[in-house]
Amino acid sequence: MHNPKIVKDLYKILDQVNSEEIPAGLRLLESFSEFLSDMKNSVYDEKTFAVRLKATMENMDREPKRSRLVEQLHKHYAATSVPKGIHCLSLRLTDEYSSNAQAQKQLPPPESLPLLSDNSYHHFVLATDNILAASVVVTSVVRSSLNPDRVVFHVITDKKTYPGMHSWFALNPISPAIVEVKSVHQFDWLTRENVPVLEAIENHLGVRSHYHGDHVMGTSSKDNPRVFASRLQARNPKYISLLNHLCIYLPELFPNLNKVVFFDDDVVVQHDLSPLWKIDLAGKVNGAVETCKGEDTWVMGKRFKTYFNFSHPLIANKLDPDECAWAYGMNIFDLIAWRKTNIRETYHYWVKENLKSNLTLWKLGTLPPALIAFRGYVHPIDPSWHLLGLGYQEKTDLNAVRKAAVIHYNGQCKPWLEIGYKHLQPFWTKHVNYSNDFIRNCHILDPQ
Repeated sequence: MHNPKIVKDLYKILDQVNSEEIPAGLRLLESFSEFLSDMKNSVYDEKTFAVRLKATMENMDREPKRSRLVEQLHKHYAATSVPKGIHCLSLRLTDEYSSNAQAQKQLPPPESLPLLSDNSYHHFVLATDNILAASVVVTSVVRSSLNPDRVVFHVITDKKTYPGMHSWFALNPISPAIVEVKSVHQFDWLTRENVPVLEAIENHLGVRSHYHGDHVMGTSSKDNPRVFASRLQARNPKYISLLNHLCIYLPELFPNLNKVVFFDDDVVVQHDLSPLWKIDLAGKVNGAVETCKGEDTWVMGKRFKTYFNFSHPLIANKLDPDECAWAYGMNIFDLIAWRKTNIRETYHYWVKENLKSNLTLWKLGTLPPALIAFRGYVHPIDPSWHLLGLGYQEKTDLNAVRKAAVIHYNGQCKPWLEIGYKHLQPFWTKHVNYSNDFIRNCHILDPQ
């Protein structure tokens, strides 16, 4: 029989217990069934019943959270490791470079060298140490282009990957496009004198421990899983790689070029990009998609407060937390306009300030200093040019993916990893030649 007084008293005591701490040493029950059994076998007063109920519910809540945190930790390690197949591909192609004259042939051939600085062509720049990813970016651009004979690709990699990267494009030419492969050490301008910030990053003890130390340090089990994942991602060692900072040196690396499109290696091109060269940037330097407005607020809801620590006075005094952010990954850069600015110096200044403050101005990557350095120099372009989030938003709208000119797998779940989202992988895998001998011999298999 329903007794309003008993119910009212129970609500009252539950409300009282809700604001109290669970007594230390209380045995935690693992399930509701165990709780019921304990209630039947014990004689508790109302207060003890309420305390034990609260303790049981909180313990049950902690379990799925613990599981999600462990899942994020495993994802982080999966995302920062190199899959065996991709490692094998690099080793085999490097070996091929040392023994096969065809793998060493000049890229591009001598008769095409003048085209590397011909501004009537469309120049694309890609910086990566992932040979498989590079092949997808270049292949997808050429397949999507209405005039592939006007495409020039400048692929930049590090010293250790250069022989393998060169081998790949020498043995797998993507005609009729022109492909140049260079290592960072082949650029005379990239010296420590010109890029002093790199030495500072490499030698900074706080940076070394942050990126190469225990990746669980600096995170907390009290974080919600999304915050935990963000903190882990901020500890990815790629953020102190020269390749990751290379974008800021484009005017000096390509002194004869007027305009370039710069890619991250986790993009796929699906439509002809030649109209990008016709966009009037209105005197600005960087044509980019803004990321502060859109239906998917998780991906397209990023303002300066997303990236910067506004509790730090230097940030609070200089920046507006509600200023709209923009995306790296597919950018059209006017290098003529850029050379008239102090963007590079501003970038260096802020990277050094963050080092001085022991990484307290921002934690994640090269975008924050670029957001500051390019302030006033960004021209927003239509979001259909660059769709973001395929590496962390599982519920990405497939219709939007199909329509976008460039899709970007930014986030942990890269399409070449086991943790890649299966329904989003085919947009990437369709540009991989799984019948290629090197790919087949390294057991890189089509996930479909």
